[in-house]
Amino acid sequence: MKYRQGYSGEWPPARFNMARYCLDSAARTTPDKVALIVVSNAHAPAIAAERWTYAQLANAVRRVAAGLRQLDLEPGARIMIRMGNTSDYALLFFGAIAAGYIALPSSAQLTHEEADFLLTNSGAQVIAMSDDLVMQPPPGIIALGPANLANWRIECTPLDYADTAAADPAFLVYTSGTTGQPKGVLHAQRSAWGRRPMYHGWYDIGPDDVMLHAGAFNWTYTLGVGLTDPWANGATAVLYNGPRDVTVWPALLEKFRATLFAAVPGLYRQMLKYNDLPAFDLSSLRHGLTAGEALTVALLEQWQTITGKALYEALGMSECSTYISSTPGQPIRPGSPGKAQPGRCVAILPVESGCEPLPPGEIGLLAVHRHDPGLMLGYWCRPDEEELVYRGDWFIGGDLAHFDADGYLHYHGRNDDVMNAMGYRVSPLEVEHCLSRHPAVAEAAVTEVPVREGVTVIAAFVVPRDPDETDAAPLLAYAHDHLAAYKCPREIIFIDSLPRTANGKVRRRDLAQGRR
Repeated sequence: MKYRQGYSGEWPPARFNMARYCLDSAARTTPDKVALIVVSNAHAPAIAAERWTYAQLANAVRRVAAGLRQLDLEPGARIMIRMGNTSDYALLFFGAIAAGYIALPSSAQLTHEEADFLLTNSGAQVIAMSDDLVMQPPPGIIALGPANLANWRIECTPLDYADTAAADPAFLVYTSGTTGQPKGVLHAQRSAWGRRPMYHGWYDIGPDDVMLHAGAFNWTYTLGVGLTDPWANGATAVLYNGPRDVTVWPALLEKFRATLFAAVPGLYRQMLKYNDLPAFDLSSLRHGLTAGEALTVALLEQWQTITGKALYEALGMSECSTYISSTPGQPIRPGSPGKAQPGRCVAILPVESGCEPLPPGEIGLLAVHRHDPGLMLGYWCRPDEEELVYRGDWFIGGDLAHFDADGYLHYHGRNDDVMNAMGYRVSPLEVEHCLSRHPAVAEAAVTEVPVREGVTVIAAFVVPRDPDETDAAPLLAYAHDHLAAYKCPREIIFIDSLPRTANGKVRRRDLAQGRR
């Protein structure tokens, strides 16, 4: 890794519009190719699914952009999207960017109070809502619905893509903040170009691929991996918006002949548990992609054994998407999400201070060079937070990791997740990886729990494979056999399921709070 030169990939052109980049080329060269399939009923014939060709999609996005322009918004206006997993969501997201505005995707699961915070904090001038998610916006905020989009697609003349600069803002996403309130992460038009290292550094994606993504539109994992990257490569994107049922995914893989499948590790685990995967025809699937949380060695091995397909992991963050990954043609190293993607400049820095990268084997803060085109423009109205994440030429996202001698990264959790055991720093992921290999464990999450004032112990919250088998002794013994004494949990707590965010990440803090 050549730390001194920074990002070494190809740079985006000075004038760059993300929507044009994703849609224009395929709309001109392969206009009749299917770009998007939205499935509402996993059990209906494939022909019943909603389909958009590249020509239809690009035309609709440009008409929505024209409709937004008619609202006489100020330059850089934020347009909040509060909708379910429908094609309208995609049209609004890319339509706002095509028009030169800032799209603000939000989760359909937000309460009115949570949505109101985003609306107020962002200063959005427009909120687009589906009929089932209507809320009363403050005075002066323009409210849109599906009927507006339907009218624009009929009445408006397609608008040409805005002549934006690569560094102009394109979209604003909200992520967990250290203060307890979500913080806005502002991304540039160039962010789509900044994803190019993933094409062959993770997916191995091409125009013949069919990408099925298991996430919701509001998540950057879905907007990027599920839509932006397939369209930038002339591939087909498949998204499901029906009832959440883990048994639908192998059926969708088979029915739509998906070649790539993207999900969090927890969904792969559930697919293995609740489906007879060998009963489905998964011959079209080239490999699975996973991100959002660490992939355990046990899950990787189980998936590969049962399906015969590889799982390629990636590590990233809302501020830069993924930049570490495994990929076809590069040996998978179990327990590692992979290596820095081609062109990326990634380093491990000392935890407390300093800009000099640490040598292989030493644990520190994972850092990305600040000139990476995929890196955010900044936090929305939070300059105090920006001061904390930049150190010299580096952006530090708060992840602890080390590189081994072969360039593979080994993740040690969040810096603020790291536990303190008898003066030693212990990553919960290390303990979780150990316990997950025990045959009696379906899932495990580890955190510190208070036992008395000022005293905490490491506790493991375990979902057993057999609900009737809840003996902690074998698990404690197994941990002591595989971990240093100070890393071992003092307590095993059996639970029915792990608390997770809407995007599938384990909420360790909820476990600790529930134990008090």
